[in-house]
Amino acid sequence: MNSYGSFPGARPRRLRTTPAMRRMVAETRLHPADLILPAFVREGITEPVPIQAMPGVVQHTRDTLRKAAAEALEAGVSGIMLFGVPEDAKKDAAGTAGTDPDGILQVAVRDVKAEVGDDLVIMSDLCLDEYTDHGHCGVLDADGRVDNDATLERYAEMAQVQADAGVHVVGPSGMMDGQVGVVRDALDTIGKEDVSILAYTAKYSSAFYGPFREAVGSSLRGDRKTYQQDPANLRESMRELALDLEEGADMVMVKPAGPYLDVLAKVAESVDVPVAAYQISGEYAMVEAAAEKGWIDRDRAIMETLTGIRRAGAQMILTYWATEAAQTLGSARR
Repeated sequence: MNSYGSFPGARPRRLRTTPAMRRMVAETRLHPADLILPAFVREGITEPVPIQAMPGVVQHTRDTLRKAAAEALEAGVSGIMLFGVPEDAKKDAAGTAGTDPDGILQVAVRDVKAEVGDDLVIMSDLCLDEYTDHGHCGVLDADGRVDNDATLERYAEMAQVQADAGVHVVGPSGMMDGQVGVVRDALDTIGKEDVSILAYTAKYSSAFYGPFREAVGSSLRGDRKTYQQDPANLRESMRELALDLEEGADMVMVKPAGPYLDVLAKVAESVDVPVAAYQISGEYAMVEAAAEKGWIDRDRAIMETLTGIRRAGAQMILTYWATEAAQTLGSARR
């Protein structure tokens, strides 16, 4: 210290001195409306089925799904993304349960719509993997490869039955070339111009999907590396982004979130449409497992991961903690 004052003169710590000060100067804020709840509904069950690899998450019955939707709405969550889990006997090579107007996902959309109306944004997964006996996101050709263009025809049908059920947003997640344009045309053809498309623009072939496969009862044989993106690539994601926007995407998504924050930030800097990120099952499971071991502070870790995703540029975050996090945020504001 010299006679004219302290050194250093610049002290960023002054803005960290109290909780009130830190709150006032926070650059990134989470709000319940930033959050979307992914939820699974399973056909033919009378009680919710716990997902072992995702403690606290279940495969819902139709009744418990309605309750979960109402709870999310009450907490201030903006949306719910629905995944249908059909009975195994209904799976086939073409995933026909996915385009059955009375299939589990379409029934679930109608249930949730009856429960919450338009007060919660109802989203539906538009993909065949839950419904095919081979577990791939499309139909297979004679050589066992996913047939891109034949799959697009199935996606068009799925979009129409989901829209007829009352969904607000469809999420084509199969990473087929041209899927956004085909879905947009299919919706417009039946007068569903108001149904939005959340494009799974950058969906990477990730090791972190493991618990999700239990959640949807996946029958996957092989892997999805020929259609989901290579984790090594970023420029490829930007090309996918340009194509999705050209084809009519209303919103775009990066999935997974945590391991791809650089991709998320690049996408968010490049577009003028809303950007989503999906904090996937493996990200959830890691935090829950470490917390169960006592290795991390669970509640702090949840909010820190969500804040990081928001800071990277996501305006919407799909997370299995959506309702819990929204309730926490609501309590903090009171």
